[in-house]
Amino acid sequence: MAGSLTSSPHSARVYRVDQVMLQVCLALIPGTIAMVWFFGWGVLINMALASVFAVGAEALVMKARGRPALPAISDLSAIVTALLFAITVPPTLPWWLTLLGILFAIVIVKQLYGGIGYNPFNPAMAGYVFLLISYPVATTSWLPADVPTLLEAKDLVHLSFVDSARLIFTGALPPEITWDAISAATPLDDLRTRLDENVLMGEISQSPLWGFVGGQGWEWVGLGFLLGGLYLLFIRVISWHIPVSLLGSLAVMAGLFWLFDPNHFPAPWFHLFTGGAMLGAFFIATDPVSAATTKRGQLVFGALIGVVVFVIRTWGGYPDAIAFGVLLLNIAAPTIDHYTQPRVFGHGRRT
Repeated sequence: MAGSLTSSPHSARVYRVDQVMLQVCLALIPGTIAMVWFFGWGVLINMALASVFAVGAEALVMKARGRPALPAISDLSAIVTALLFAITVPPTLPWWLTLLGILFAIVIVKQLYGGIGYNPFNPAMAGYVFLLISYPVATTSWLPADVPTLLEAKDLVHLSFVDSARLIFTGALPPEITWDAISAATPLDDLRTRLDENVLMGEISQSPLWGFVGGQGWEWVGLGFLLGGLYLLFIRVISWHIPVSLLGSLAVMAGLFWLFDPNHFPAPWFHLFTGGAMLGAFFIATDPVSAATTKRGQLVFGALIGVVVFVIRTWGGYPDAIAFGVLLLNIAAPTIDHYTQPRVFGHGRRT
């Protein structure tokens, strides 16, 4: 009986790049649905715009480098960068700022370093931080969550699809509506401002911006990205090391200070389910190119991001710090890998 001969290595088949990127896109669906539900159609408009800009920028750069554009576009990495960027920025960000952020991410951070596999920084977070530093007002002007009690308490209105599109493409608000009627501080912004005013946590947590365990709406967005992240873990697109160490260190840091002084520090679950903690832990910090690659290194990498996020959120100048935490540890990833290399079989600890 004839049999088949299979050569080594005898290991499980790994995903192709386009398959990994497709699975990441699918895993983003639960969190994206929650974002659209609570923060409006602008989220989807931004995602569509960013995707078109990213694919166009990737194609133009590949043509300028004299290489075929189709293989680079079809690996879907530009689409994933665009989606992560669009989720991070406010739903009413002007279209031209989305274009600037994507051009910085794709052209400067990704392609000028050689394309996918060579970028030392996460392109989506680099593009977001570029806009955050250059245009701080536009990139921190968020809509309130579409929760009736919150809108009624703050005398706010929610934007329709047409209103969102008009605001993004023309900058025009609906008739007889001011910007103050459609925008509100995020729960992390509100927390920092009121703590600086010496308001205690017991009073701050009574704000209509606060939900059950995190910010109104944000806690459901965090839950959606948590579900998507668990899906990626289940199909082994990512490993548990970075998400667990990031969320664990953030929870431990927040828990220690909360136990020490609950009047001036929020509970750890507020940090986990508010802002971009879940998105960052499962979808951004796990970037296989710019993150640490050894297993021990990934634990260190994720844990340090969690510490940096807590420090910046508590004493820094930005209420949410996922992007800064990831970019700062991207710089340190090669050093972390150098000192966390696994022992070679048959050799001592020092080879």
